Amino acid sequence: MTQAATAALSRTPAPAAVRLSGVSKAFGSGDAALLALDDVSLEVAPGEFVCLLGASGCGKSTLLNLIADLDTPTAGTIDTGGARVALMFQEPALFPWLTVTANIELALKMRGVPRSERRERASALLASVHLSGFEKKRPHQLSGGMRQRVALARALALTVDETDGGQGTLLLMDEPFGALDAMTRDLLHDEIERIWRERGLTVLFVTHNVREAVRLGDRVVLLSSRPGTVVEQFPVDIARPRRIDAAPVAALAGEITDRLREEVGRHGA
Repeated sequence: MTQAATAALSRTPAPAAVRLSGVSKAFGSGDAALLALDDVSLEVAPGEFVCLLGASGCGKSTLLNLIADLDTPTAGTIDTGGARVALMFQEPALFPWLTVTANIELALKMRGVPRSERRERASALLASVHLSGFEKKRPHQLSGGMRQRVALARALALTVDETDGGQGTLLLMDEPFGALDAMTRDLLHDEIERIWRERGLTVLFVTHNVREAVRLGDRVVLLSSRPGTVVEQFPVDIARPRRIDAAPVAALAGEITDRLREEVGRHGA
């Protein structure tokens, strides 16, 4: 486990990139209210890669939306310590009429980056996700994996300060590779791990894939079935780089899967 993960799990208070305290979220009101999250408390250390696991409908995506300030909690507090926050969705959601470069430049424009700097910075971001040479392509001309790389570059464009390389950036990823084939997903695992390391990002990654969580995370956080709350945390003490089919990854994934089955069965979901 990395030093960041160790700090997050220790009893000694440490600066947190994300601190959730008693967070609950209900949709609707009165008898019709649906409680999606219930008293969630969690800390993520700067530079840590944390994966969120849980059954469908347990509130994982809702939690990311709250952290990204796209919605407000019904109760509790969320502190991101002034971090620059980007949210990467399940679908790339690129503008189909814009070129790859124009999609990135639009994100830079939203940040107030001067026009004279946008092209160069967009090219640098595309190079960081290994898409140099595809600047003039449009989304429909790219594979699914390449579109997700553009989406990642756009997320970085919205948040990363080039003066610090990405330190202080919180990247929220909501099942970004779920719709991809196994080989493309495996290659993108390598890419996101490389970018996370190079830029010093803090990552909160939602997935249904237990092995993916163990492959990527410093820590795996298991949520209960609805309403979602933290029921167990698993530090991933496996040396990097990891392979998704490696024996230690499979062993820990099996342990987490057993616990997940127990939780889902307990709730009858």
